[in-house]
Amino acid sequence: MGIVRAAEDVEGAVVAGAAGGGGGGGGGEVTAPLLLRQHKQGRGDEEKIQDDAGGDGGGRRGGGGGGSMSMLMLSTAVAVCGSFEFGTCVGYSAPTQSGIVDEVGLSISQFALFGSVLTIGAMIGAVTSGRLADFLGRKMTMRISATICIFGWLSLHLAKGVIMLYFGRILLGFSTGILSYVVPVFIAEIAPKNLRGGLATSNQLLICSGSSATYIIGALVAWRNLVLVGIVPCVLLLTGLLFIPESPRWLANVGREKEFHASLQMLRGEDADVSEEAVEIKEYIESLHRFPKARVQDLFLRKNIYAVTVGVGLMIFQQLGGINGVGFYASSIFTSAGFSGKLGTILIGIIQIPITLFGAILMDKSGRRVLLMVSASGTFLGCFLTGISFYLKAQGLFSEWVPELALTGILVYIGAYSIGMGPVPWVVMSEIFSIDMKAIGGSLVTLVSWLGSFAISYSFSFLMDWSSAGTFFMFSAASLITILFVVMVVPETKGRTLEEIQDSLIDSRSRLRDP
Repeated sequence: MGIVRAAEDVEGAVVAGAAGGGGGGGGGEVTAPLLLRQHKQGRGDEEKIQDDAGGDGGGRRGGGGGGSMSMLMLSTAVAVCGSFEFGTCVGYSAPTQSGIVDEVGLSISQFALFGSVLTIGAMIGAVTSGRLADFLGRKMTMRISATICIFGWLSLHLAKGVIMLYFGRILLGFSTGILSYVVPVFIAEIAPKNLRGGLATSNQLLICSGSSATYIIGALVAWRNLVLVGIVPCVLLLTGLLFIPESPRWLANVGREKEFHASLQMLRGEDADVSEEAVEIKEYIESLHRFPKARVQDLFLRKNIYAVTVGVGLMIFQQLGGINGVGFYASSIFTSAGFSGKLGTILIGIIQIPITLFGAILMDKSGRRVLLMVSASGTFLGCFLTGISFYLKAQGLFSEWVPELALTGILVYIGAYSIGMGPVPWVVMSEIFSIDMKAIGGSLVTLVSWLGSFAISYSFSFLMDWSSAGTFFMFSAASLITILFVVMVVPETKGRTLEEIQDSLIDSRSRLRDP
């Protein structure tokens, strides 16, 4: 859930959430608008180049107005089967803890590793996803990931001991790390500008849907049977990929001209005029190949360090808020507080989807900063209420209030997280890096997210044994610091082209150097 990208998207990034990211660090980046400052012909002409060169512009051409959008919608629907799969992998451990522990005989530390080992595989998948997607193509990368996922689920279903359980989770994690990158990138590359935002939110929505489905169904069926919820989207993804085109930008990047034009025409509609968009995409890619290959150490140059601070900082605070502890071990949290673990996870599943959808609607209305601050305030309140409930339980005070307080706190926390701290960091991450640093910057940010996810998910059980109340009070304190970080550091990116965002970051760096 903290990983929940969602990426977005993913967004994203590497990997999740890096909807504008390319992979692995070089000339494969083909999704973000180009900064052609050396070809300025006046501000208006430059902005037109920025909007169109990234392949976003559609409203003025066939990409947005004319032609049928059925293939575009079908392609998006197929891709987000991978997002749904991502959600099922993340949500699997929450409703299955008691069943797996009782049947297989896992200790607390073994189940903690079972829950968190997903993130180890995801880190490997995240690091390799960009290069895989650039070398093999977006469709083939999704196809490989779905196939590996199926083997991972079968390993869990057939597991007789802890080794098979770990092996299955690592496979699922590896696939999740890949999907969290390639799905939002694919959607961003096929979508016209006027539809990109709406289509991109479907990635986060389906991640939450997969997680919610796992919570709800997992409370009703045995843990071995729950693997079917993960296998079904894999099968749908593998089948659907047979009927949709490859990303036209990837095809153009690897020089497959005929297929590039055919793919773009399919996505924009049979009657759409795509000639201008095709020329602009090709000009963009030719310009892109002129950029020097970015290096990891370039992230720490003065011109890039502000974007790195924002991206990495948001991911760190996202994880310090405790989302993966709550998400992976929701059932045991409710049980510890004296509330039904099954009913609690069902309620989490029910509220996630509508609140995530509401947050997606607000994304381009209220702005990123407002959503982040409101969300962090909500996660503070939710964790604080949950901490109070465990404190009352430990002190033997108001025992009848403990279950209700814990339930209220967790639901407030999940709802607040879903509206902002879940999706927005991935969106911001995909917007703040310059084109030449987007792939490496996105990889770094996503790797930090997965590392934080592992640290929180693995240590959560031990923290709860130390002090349940203290654990949630620490998470609530992290949420307060998050608010300060957003107020002082995070820029607003709503309603700006990527070039305008870069200009604002330059201004921000100047103010930081010259107060």
